[in-house]
Amino acid sequence: MDLGLKDRVYVVTGATRGLGFAAARELAADGAKLVVTGRDAARAEEAAAALGPNAVGIAADNADPGAAERLIATAKERFGRFDGILISVGGPAPGSAADTTDAQWADAFEAVFLGAVRLARAAAAELGEGGVIGFVLSGSVHEPIPGLTISNGLRPGLAGFAKSLSVELGPRGIRVLGLLPARIDTDRVRELDALSGDAAAARTANEAHIPLRRYGTPEEFGRAAAFLLSPAASYLTGIMLPVDGGFRRGF
Repeated sequence: MDLGLKDRVYVVTGATRGLGFAAARELAADGAKLVVTGRDAARAEEAAAALGPNAVGIAADNADPGAAERLIATAKERFGRFDGILISVGGPAPGSAADTTDAQWADAFEAVFLGAVRLARAAAAELGEGGVIGFVLSGSVHEPIPGLTISNGLRPGLAGFAKSLSVELGPRGIRVLGLLPARIDTDRVRELDALSGDAAAARTANEAHIPLRRYGTPEEFGRAAAFLLSPAASYLTGIMLPVDGGFRRGF
């Protein structure tokens, strides 16, 4: 199946590792051109080099108010067009409601929520018909995850923003959607498993609750993201797609 990604240009934030990089890799494999970001310039450049000649790496922090315009301008200057953005950011600090601080909440709000809103607004102002705005969110949009109080508080609100934006931008032919990963085998998930004191036992317990009885691979997440961002998914908007091996039991 031809996804129609050849020569389309996307910005992918938080793409030096994990889910952001997995999505960028699948987009690049199908012919897309990419501006990938990370907070560290060297790592952003390394990620771009791994993706091939049609990728450029830029140091950018989602919390920086000027990042959005700079990234979109880079896409246009380097590749001559801008077709969409995938907004990914590392997960906020773990913790319970009692032991998360005001500073942790404020930092996470800037990076996870307000930074994503700014990026989406800037993209919406530049995109035309056929454009797409994607958010990498979390299964916490539907159900809180123990020990991830900040994520539980911010991700559902961002999903609500994405849904509202999809309604506003739909008449212009611009799609907005979210991906809701659960236990994907990334460094972040392995770090969360290790917080239990026995990472192997935590993984076994989590896998027992997943109908497919295993963690997902980054490649599986990346392929789902590439499809949703592609013209092949042109009639899909406003959706929040679980990429979770069936972990979510609700419809």
